[in-house]
Amino acid sequence: MVYACLFAAVSSTLRDFGLNPEHLGADIGMTAVLHTHSRCLDYHPHLHVVVPGGGVDRAKRQWRRLKGRYLFNGRALASVFRARLLAAVRAAGLAIPANTPPRWVVHCKSVGKGLPALQYLSRYLYRGVIAEQNIVAERDGRVTFTYLEGTTGKTRYRTLNGADFLWRVLQHVLPKGFRRVRDYGFLHGNARKRLRLVQLVLRVLIESAAPRPRPAFKCPACRAPMRIVGFLRPAWPSAWQSG
Repeated sequence: MVYACLFAAVSSTLRDFGLNPEHLGADIGMTAVLHTHSRCLDYHPHLHVVVPGGGVDRAKRQWRRLKGRYLFNGRALASVFRARLLAAVRAAGLAIPANTPPRWVVHCKSVGKGLPALQYLSRYLYRGVIAEQNIVAERDGRVTFTYLEGTTGKTRYRTLNGADFLWRVLQHVLPKGFRRVRDYGFLHGNARKRLRLVQLVLRVLIESAAPRPRPAFKCPACRAPMRIVGFLRPAWPSAWQSG
């Protein structure tokens, strides 16, 4: 429930900032990925969001580019995001901890154009909780693993009891059916017309992907590929009826 509130608060905050004429005055697109742990496997749920530096002005059917050196102000985003997330959590019937910090942080940075931006996001898409090579020792019921410290860039070691280590891994398993990657705005799957408009305005040519070759059925005698003429059902109708 809180993860859903997190996605809703982040997406609505960024969308409204984009629609504000003082910032961009356009409908933006974004791709968000849920990440639940820090480098040392502590529980730290947060979203990584990649936002293009522009958006679609639907009324004028125009593409509005980034104004100035940055898209949105991080402190302003943090203030609105905090208020919306806390309001969503309260509306869901959950209690807000008394020691909730009054000031939150939204970390904004440029991650490049085109492919570099996607490569930045892919690090959080296809990487598990911990790589096997990072587990360096297991003895006497204790597990030692390495991680890269973000502030210094140095390799650190951490040792935990076996049960504590397993719990730190299992707490990052998402609920069944939960989508940890979500698209919004003109990048959403239902906004294909808007995306085509963006591609037309920006003169983007999308190369069609080559069809993937189908696996060949080989002859059991000579192992040569066979040409498929048709498929026949097995001659046991009772099995089909009961199945």
